Amino acid sequence: MFRPKLPTMPQPTGQVTPPAVVIEPTTITPGTPASSSAPVIPASAPSRPTVQLTPGTALALVGGGTAVVLVVGAVLVSMLLAVALTAASVAVCAVVLRSVLASGAKRR
Repeated sequence: MFRPKLPTMPQPTGQVTPPAVVIEPTTITPGTPASSSAPVIPASAPSRPTVQLTPGTALALVGGGTAVVLVVGAVLVSMLLAVALTAASVAVCAVVLRSVLASGAKRR
């Protein structure tokens, strides 16, 4: 049930030979250059639709950008505050441990 089924490779029957390639010589005759009587007009690129900014959409874009900046700023400030609080608590723990160890060494 859990054993993979591997495909079997078919064995060639008889003698397998590569196909023969026949090389035939050809002659090259110089031709006359084609004269261009009509100028070639390059194909114009398809025109893209232009974006129309109305006062309402501009106001929505400004409001959305302001909201994004405020949210990102609030997240960054909260992360900085969390790092600062963690550093302060580690410093307080270090001072308490230092005083406990120092007082224990004085009593001996």
